[in-house]
Amino acid sequence: MTTDTPLPTPYAPIGRIPVVEVGPIVEGGRWPTKAVVGEVVPVRATVFREGHDAVAATAVLVAPDGTDHTSVRMRDVAPGLDLMLAHVVPDAEGLWGFRVEGWSDPYGTWEHDATIKVHAGVDVELMLTEGALVLERAAAQPALTTQQRSVLLDAVTALRDARRPAEARLAAGTAPEVREVLDAVPLRDHVSSSATYPLRVHRQRALYGSWYEMFPRSEGAVQDPETGRWRSGTLRTAARRLPAIAQMGFDVVYLTPIHPIGTTNRKGRNNTLTALPGDPGSPYGIGSPEGGHDAIHPDLGTIADFDAFVARARELGLEVALDIALQASPDHPWVTEHPEWFTTRADGSIAYAENPPKKYQDIYPLNFDNDPEGIYVAIRDMLVHWAEHGVTAFRVDNPHTKPLPFWERLLREFDERYPDIVFLSEAFTKPAMMRTLATIGFHQSYTYYAWRNTAGELAEYLREVSGDLGAVMRPSFWPTTHDILTPYMQQGGVPAFAIRAVIAATASPTWGIYSGYELAESVARPGAEEQIDNEKYEYKPRDWEEAARRNGLTDLLTRLNQIRREHPALQQLRNLTVHGCTDDAILCFSKRLAPEHAPDGVGDTVIVCVTTDPYATRQGHLQLDMAALGLADDAGFVAHDVLSGQTFAWDAHPFVRLDPHGSCAHVVVVGGR
Repeated sequence: MTTDTPLPTPYAPIGRIPVVEVGPIVEGGRWPTKAVVGEVVPVRATVFREGHDAVAATAVLVAPDGTDHTSVRMRDVAPGLDLMLAHVVPDAEGLWGFRVEGWSDPYGTWEHDATIKVHAGVDVELMLTEGALVLERAAAQPALTTQQRSVLLDAVTALRDARRPAEARLAAGTAPEVREVLDAVPLRDHVSSSATYPLRVHRQRALYGSWYEMFPRSEGAVQDPETGRWRSGTLRTAARRLPAIAQMGFDVVYLTPIHPIGTTNRKGRNNTLTALPGDPGSPYGIGSPEGGHDAIHPDLGTIADFDAFVARARELGLEVALDIALQASPDHPWVTEHPEWFTTRADGSIAYAENPPKKYQDIYPLNFDNDPEGIYVAIRDMLVHWAEHGVTAFRVDNPHTKPLPFWERLLREFDERYPDIVFLSEAFTKPAMMRTLATIGFHQSYTYYAWRNTAGELAEYLREVSGDLGAVMRPSFWPTTHDILTPYMQQGGVPAFAIRAVIAATASPTWGIYSGYELAESVARPGAEEQIDNEKYEYKPRDWEEAARRNGLTDLLTRLNQIRREHPALQQLRNLTVHGCTDDAILCFSKRLAPEHAPDGVGDTVIVCVTTDPYATRQGHLQLDMAALGLADDAGFVAHDVLSGQTFAWDAHPFVRLDPHGSCAHVVVVGGR
């Protein structure tokens, strides 16, 4: 006796034309893959069939209303492996979908067989007649234009004209114009569809933007020369810095926490355990009797001052991002009102934050185990408060130390209520956690870019973040932050700052700098990868006029942001190709946007070659993948360096010489867009 074994659920039988290994999808469609408006999304699948007849496939982009938006003929990009690829471009925000349709290609089958047989003199008349029948079927399709139908019927007439030589009749049936029509409106038999997989499309800022980080209290801070006491900068004085930030071409001004700071266990300068009178403390030690995460530090001003800051930023074309650190100082109102939100140790004390050997005595981490709903509501309402006051992006501090179900719920709710708000994950942690935070809803992520220094390390990392990972995790490249000053930046001087800015600005659609980058601030606290006299623990006003004339970095940052805006290829992520060089210290990569995907119909190809050696001149021959540039292998082309203004005659192996103290990079436009 036998019993039926239940099939897995969900189950769909395989189609006549099998469509498998569809991508990009996340956990079988459990979560949507990501895109932004105007992003070129690669869709792939393995499509095959029994026997020897030709097969083909179509990628179908499904609009949020459920209608088919775009159908694109896929190409076999790995002959013999049946791997099909096409690119689709969503043009609005919302929850889209995509599917792959495999189909038998009667015209492709006939063309293959007829070409062989007619040239060999086998079944000539039969093959030409069968070709006419196939094209008659194709010409009957209602989707054809009058001109397209005329092209096919003219080919039918030629195929049936027995007065003409067989080779001429075959040529008419396989002419480029016939193939062009059937590429656009193919004749499809045995159409077999994959499932439709979700594609979440956000606004462009979720992928593309230039961020500028600042501590508002430092802008306009003044020290009394007699007493040494400081008067804090305010949101009003910080707003005076906005025109310069906008003039450099940045899109987002990111503010470190602006909330009241506790006094219990307040950190002193350089992270010491003893705060001297007048030391402002770390803005990450959030909360005092003046308020918590929804309040503004009295030294910075009022909510009206914050609104004025946001309004001024918007006048200048800047969005405002706010740092969100979900933790509390011992003086935060939450500590007395909700002690259950924190971890109580065996001795009755509340546990402060630790990441051994680092200790943060001025911070209590939240414990989500005791009252997760109460914590959720408080944090959600706090974020709503700032959203209502014009914040359009949140840089979230250490999200990997909070439960993932909390983030998934919160990000889903914000996606519904405030779909334009961008969440940036500051999670320098294990790859699985970084990837999963992105998967469940974070729009962008900090990366390991700061610690990838050699050309080889960078090449490998660029391939990683622009490959399959790009379907969920959008990288944000930062050469330094207020917490990060790598040995490369400490030791490489101004050339290191120039090199890392060029790579970050051109390799990643989103990049950012920490205020003071223009001055190449590079002196580290002994034994640490962070700056000495760290702005996190003290006021740090800067001489911006000196920055502008000291080292050229302000001009470089301005030019890089201008180039990014002028070249839509640099605003994409998944179009990056790494090229080789005979000098292993030179990194070379390109980004290409085909004309059919460009917003103005004009293609755009940019090649970046940059030295990674901040000390010595390097030179070598590039090894360009010409196909990735849309060029023939033996083609020569005009290479216009938009960074220097020079023009070169290049081919597949151009010679480059890069001086870190002069011209550390070429940013070359192919064809002079």
